Amino acid sequence: MQTVVFALPGNENLATKLATRINASMGELTIRHFPDKETYIQIHSDVKGKRVIILCTLNNPDEKLLPLYFLSQTAKALGADCTCLVAPYLAYMRQDKQFKPGEGITSAYFAKFISNFADSLITIDPHLHRRHSMGEIYTVPCTVLHAAGLISTWIRDTIEKPVLIGPDSESEQWVEAVAKNAGAPFIVLEKIRHGDREVEVTVPHVEKYREHLPVLVDDIISTARTMIETIGHLKKAGMKPPVCIGIHGIFAGNAFEELKAAGVATIVTTNTIGHPTNKIEIADLIASAF
Repeated sequence: MQTVVFALPGNENLATKLATRINASMGELTIRHFPDKETYIQIHSDVKGKRVIILCTLNNPDEKLLPLYFLSQTAKALGADCTCLVAPYLAYMRQDKQFKPGEGITSAYFAKFISNFADSLITIDPHLHRRHSMGEIYTVPCTVLHAAGLISTWIRDTIEKPVLIGPDSESEQWVEAVAKNAGAPFIVLEKIRHGDREVEVTVPHVEKYREHLPVLVDDIISTARTMIETIGHLKKAGMKPPVCIGIHGIFAGNAFEELKAAGVATIVTTNTIGHPTNKIEIADLIASAF
């Protein structure tokens, strides 16, 4: 079956790379707004009987959802055989329970909406914290890809004498896996609670790793508060300024500037979300799903 890849605005670079890797054509379309801010969609490519892939990373999701929905529906109306949504970063995964009375469980509502117009979904490292699989809320086939191997390779090829740092016990399994594949040691910060409001944080075996370059790895860098706090503890322990790596670089508000100001060697992200810190390419990873 012939495949056509469409990119929503801002996703053109990654979509072109994906189309090249899977021998697909790039679709041509017009997306603009009428003076009253309603969205206008026009597909210029022939999609009849073809598989349509729509690439749209879903940071700042609210402004993207209607164009995404309209594009998928238009492709179907023009005879597309199926539409596959490739969302390297998938939004609305964190609100997965009712934390306070009256709250909406928006991850479930969002999943229902996506499942109503996409025939399948491909994403990278979604925030599955309290859920075991995408199938708990999505009713279409979902392929979950993982960037840990790409991060391990980047660390192994780029950093001399790295030591991976986990900010807490919850991060240990994730950090251990990346460190193992990178052939690097890892440590997890130890927290000792002395009272309700007094917590002592220490870096275990700090003497052993003072000559190593600390590497902080997380799936999402949003407000960057966890990384900034961890950097403060590493400074107190006399360790070198760290490399901070995130799969999804959201950098909400002034997070990027604040993280830089905290004292880092460099900040690195994958290109699931376009940002100047993108140094780890995901196009091959996405292509592997087709």
